[in-house]
Amino acid sequence: MTDYPIIPTGEGVTRQVLADHENLMVVAFRFEREGAVGAMHHHPHVQSTYVESGRFRFTLGEEEREVGPSDSFVIPSDLPHGCVCIEPGTLIDCFTPRRDDFL
Repeated sequence: MTDYPIIPTGEGVTRQVLADHENLMVVAFRFEREGAVGAMHHHPHVQSTYVESGRFRFTLGEEEREVGPSDSFVIPSDLPHGCVCIEPGTLIDCFTPRRDDFL
């Protein structure tokens, strides 16, 4: 088992890889305060997001959606997406294939 570092990704936001394999990666994104931002971006990986805790407003392409504890959704490859934290919490993201840029 590997201990992965906690990496700051923005004001009040950190990322920590929880597990990885060349075909799959599990990552925790922790948002420490209301208003913290997961910047708009896109990537070739398919992403599944599970809301462990907190509330978030996601932009997924042209759609906006508010999500809370136990909500989950899939983000297709290359779809622009980002979020704003409404209530502090943690997102658990799975990526396929693995995000080598996170290692």
